[in-house]
Amino acid sequence: MSQIAINTSQNVNINFTTASVGERMLAFIIDLLIRVAYVVIVLYLFFNILDLGYILNGLDTWSVMAVYLILTFPTYIYPVVLESLMEGQTPGKKLMKIRVVKIDGYQASFGDYMIRWVFRLVDVSFAGAVGLISMIVSKNNQRLGDIASGTAVISLKNNINISHTILENIHEDYIPSFPQVIALSDNDMRIIKDNYTKAVRTDDRQIINKLSNKIKSILKLEIDPTKMTERQFINVIIKDYNYYTGKDN
Repeated sequence: MSQIAINTSQNVNINFTTASVGERMLAFIIDLLIRVAYVVIVLYLFFNILDLGYILNGLDTWSVMAVYLILTFPTYIYPVVLESLMEGQTPGKKLMKIRVVKIDGYQASFGDYMIRWVFRLVDVSFAGAVGLISMIVSKNNQRLGDIASGTAVISLKNNINISHTILENIHEDYIPSFPQVIALSDNDMRIIKDNYTKAVRTDDRQIINKLSNKIKSILKLEIDPTKMTERQFINVIIKDYNYYTGKDN
């Protein structure tokens, strides 16, 4: 598996391991099985439980195809909808511990997932050979949809210890200070913690200042600098996020 350096909005490079072709194929197969199961269940309900097969009698071919399209429509939008709701994951990706991310370090948007979904029509052509070849020959194991949307699929399995993740040790009696942190996503917090950890290691006060101001701006917070330093503020934000989202190790 190769490494990909994602440049965050604070101009800090974070190295991730790209998901292997095998991991992505297994995730695809899992999602495919889920969609097939959905189709089997829906058709069984339609024809056997609800006994609505008579509706198709006398319909022309196009009308019959339209009925089947309506019944199976969720399977077609499955990837784009779930990736949008699960922050770059589908059940298959979640099980394989891989995720879609933007190469520029920002959270992928619905538009990015939509582009990936549209290009899927090309990637799956010739029995999926187009997408497979693209992943094999591209630098970051990207299929055409990834290249077009500026995304990559990374592995989440390379988090060796708690300092490399969004997880933070908090005591059971910990009292949070900023409930506004629930507006942040896992990807936001990962970027915050990675930036902060590197800035502390190099004593880069400029990055710490920018990161602190960015968090305050996003969450609309005003902090008295005489009561809490920027480092203390960011530490509290990280711990509060873990508290409210129930992250544990």
